[in-house]
Amino acid sequence: MLEHGGRLRRAAQRYGIALEQWLDLSTGVNPTSWCGIDVPRSAWARLPEDDDGLLAAAQRYFSVLQVLPVAGSQAAIMHLPQLRAPGTVGVLAPSYAEHALRWREAGHQVAPLALADCPSAADALDVLVLVNPNNPTGERIARAHLLEWHARLAARGGWLIVDEAFADADPSDSIASCTEREGLIVLRSLGKFFGLAGARVGFVLAAQKFLDAIAERLGPWTIAGPARFIAQHALADRPWQNAMRARLHAQCARLVALLQRCGLPPAGGCSLFQWVPTVAAAAIHETLAREGILTRLFDAPNGLRFGLPAHDAEWERLERALGAYQELRS
Repeated sequence: MLEHGGRLRRAAQRYGIALEQWLDLSTGVNPTSWCGIDVPRSAWARLPEDDDGLLAAAQRYFSVLQVLPVAGSQAAIMHLPQLRAPGTVGVLAPSYAEHALRWREAGHQVAPLALADCPSAADALDVLVLVNPNNPTGERIARAHLLEWHARLAARGGWLIVDEAFADADPSDSIASCTEREGLIVLRSLGKFFGLAGARVGFVLAAQKFLDAIAERLGPWTIAGPARFIAQHALADRPWQNAMRARLHAQCARLVALLQRCGLPPAGGCSLFQWVPTVAAAAIHETLAREGILTRLFDAPNGLRFGLPAHDAEWERLERALGAYQELRS
């Protein structure tokens, strides 16, 4: 089983700190969730229906017609490898580890790639899987590069899969609007930018015949009615989205400045997290955890991912804990 951020109950048990006393910076989820509407009783009482408005809201939000709502992008990640005969799949590394795991489990040969390897790999692979911006490093891949690599893959019947889980805060490099092209698959989610990870709502954007194949595997009622209702209204709330993008941009700059002051300059990131590669990652993670602050620890390469605190008291708490760690080292 792979490790993921957000294992807060396990941390509470391990460190003997009550659940409600933790500051969870481990997930990259927006700490200010969209919460604009009450769920009606009918959403709980009736089976979900495909024509309830969610699909139309997603089509408007992504500016495409071919969209399939799924139970979080993880649902698509689990099933995508089953839709293709075993072949050679390149996966950006380090990156969201579920991609490599699921392709490998389905019998494909998985080749870890650095970003610099991708241009040449596009001429040799059957499938290229990227996360943009990348998780955890925050590397961004320009839209023009992605479309060029897709064209070279598609010319040989290959696929380009781009996981855009963190793209909503700054969608300038998104290729969602191009997904009518054969062999181009984009994954999106409400979990990160909208702060609705618990709703388990994601989207696959691709050619219609590809979406039909995934839908056939998933079967009916993949998303609960209340989650569909919330997702529909969150996608339609453009004023909230515009205000949140500005807010997250400012919060990102604040986190970068805080980490720099504490001697941990980030090497990359996006509006929802910052990536700090350091040989001291495990020691910093442990020190913060003993103070009830959970970060996401990586060991290949060694580094920490820091999500955003929600309010001033949490910002101050993080700065105090990092300052105390630096004092112990000096």
